[in-house]
Amino acid sequence: MEERFQEPGWFTKHVFNPAVAGLTRLGISVAGSRVLEVRGRKSGEWRRTPVNLLDFEGERYLVAPRGTTQWVRNIRVSGRGRLALGRGAEDFEAMELADDEKPELLRAYLKKWKWEVGAFFGGVGPDAPEEELRRIASDHPVFRISH
Repeated sequence: MEERFQEPGWFTKHVFNPAVAGLTRLGISVAGSRVLEVRGRKSGEWRRTPVNLLDFEGERYLVAPRGTTQWVRNIRVSGRGRLALGRGAEDFEAMELADDEKPELLRAYLKKWKWEVGAFFGGVGPDAPEEELRRIASDHPVFRISH
């Protein structure tokens, strides 16, 4: 299976993500943002990236809109990470979901953040039929996180 990944553009890499990460480090969450910290699978060093934390039906999830990113690869190896907001950080364990568990989570994620990440979902939006959400599910890793 070929894994999908959309490389961030210059603006996202050098302006948007650093701005969101900076605000989040100051304790200002931008629409649910957190700074995800995951140990590199080869280096063992902490890697940081801004993410959108999805609260859905009493559970919390991380969705990878760009596909199989480095943070996804690192969590797959370690099964854990940390979410930071301001000076606070919480450790978590992550369990990757199967594709058939994703459609309603992808719908909820797109309802909240389509304005930010919609371009990475190939024209599929929050009002798409379930078949369309199932079709793209394998392109977007999703992790349930717990303490």
